[in-house]
Amino acid sequence: MSLDASPDRDADATRADIAARFERLPLSRWHVTVRVVIGVVTFFEAFDQLLIAYAMPELRQEWSLSTAESTLVLTIGSIGMLIGALFSGRMADRIGRVKVIALCIGVSGVASLALAASPGPTPFMLLRFVQGLAIGGEVPVAATFISEITRSHGRGRFVLLYELVFPAGLTLGALCAAWIVPVLGWRWMYALAALPGLLCLLVRRTVPESPRWLADRGRLREATETMALIEAKVATATGQPLPPVGAAPGGDAPEHADNPLVTALRTTAPTAPATPAERAATGLRGLFTGRYRRRTLVVGTLWFTGYFVNYGITSWLPTIYGTRFGLSLRDALLYSTVTSVAGLLGCLLAALTVDRIGRRRIFALFLGGAAAILLVLAVLGARTPVQVLLWTSLAAVCFFGSNISLYLYTPELYPTRMRALGCSVGGALNRVGVILGPVLVGAVYAGGTGLPTVFVMLGAVALAGALVAAVFAEETTDRPLEEVSP
Repeated sequence: MSLDASPDRDADATRADIAARFERLPLSRWHVTVRVVIGVVTFFEAFDQLLIAYAMPELRQEWSLSTAESTLVLTIGSIGMLIGALFSGRMADRIGRVKVIALCIGVSGVASLALAASPGPTPFMLLRFVQGLAIGGEVPVAATFISEITRSHGRGRFVLLYELVFPAGLTLGALCAAWIVPVLGWRWMYALAALPGLLCLLVRRTVPESPRWLADRGRLREATETMALIEAKVATATGQPLPPVGAAPGGDAPEHADNPLVTALRTTAPTAPATPAERAATGLRGLFTGRYRRRTLVVGTLWFTGYFVNYGITSWLPTIYGTRFGLSLRDALLYSTVTSVAGLLGCLLAALTVDRIGRRRIFALFLGGAAAILLVLAVLGARTPVQVLLWTSLAAVCFFGSNISLYLYTPELYPTRMRALGCSVGGALNRVGVILGPVLVGAVYAGGTGLPTVFVMLGAVALAGALVAAVFAEETTDRPLEEVSP
């Protein structure tokens, strides 16, 4: 009998063997190379995503857009991202992680090139929707893939250092837009963003499929062969033989072993085995079966609240600086860029501390900090552009740090059979927040109630997310994926 036709017990044994073999792999140049290749893709997806905020002041003038039309232009891409996120997860769980990533980056590049030549608002919005499908599809699937090729010890830092490419893309997009848009116009920005579409070919040629996914789909021989290929590349990269299965990589001593908080996180009671209902349920039904129901509700709340605040602020900052405080286009974009850079620093802070203090505390502390800062800004009255710049930048440190951690946390909460779908549902709720945040901020701002009301609303949403994390989120630090989500 062929290996691919083995009984269920052989499939379970293969999955367990692959998980154990990943656990003994030291982080190496091979991991970094894959992280860089996938990271470059994600970097430019972020680059594309932010361009609309920086192009909006020129688009409003060129096409005489009203506030309502501007809001639609801002949010139509997010609607596409919502739909793309939902479909990409199901596709990635069925046809593979790498195929979906490559497809999404190719579509995004073609859409960017077409956007650069767009003759008016209607075709522009249609193309933004198509590009949104691709961006919304690539990002959660990429996060799933990176988590599946990484061992549990140090997974937080490794994954989040990869995820830094997304806010880095936002930041570079902001810096480029702040210079290019006033000088050359918004079309040149979209033409530049089309070039990375060629990366789809690099991904297919250099990145192997996830062995965990292959084993879960019953492609046991291919999973074993791919795992052996990865092990050979890691051994070559390190120049040393791999430790036996079940041994710590190279005899590594856990980082921060003297930290009692980390010790407490690592001695969490073992996860109960999956129930028959949990093992049988797949797809959307599986996300709401047994233990996964609570996880889906909690992580969905965190995705929604974090991105509601994030895009409620960042999408409107250039416009607010221009219309409320009378700043020039160049100054408005530069002020907004400072906030994006501050957010990048928050992401780095999260990456360096998430394995030390744990996932749950990251969300509670960072979202709670964002809430406090935004409420202080509301009390101060948001009276000057410098005041808005200072306090929104401090808040960005917090909500960017919390949001990037969701790309680490969400894949840990679901088993391989529905991991990409779980990440995609989280990404879809992210998009709901991305859509509603700018819409409600625009409505409140246009309603004439003043900026303090805007920041009270955003602070209250951040506080809700912090409370949900503190009370209901599960800790997953340094635990193998198969242990957390059987």
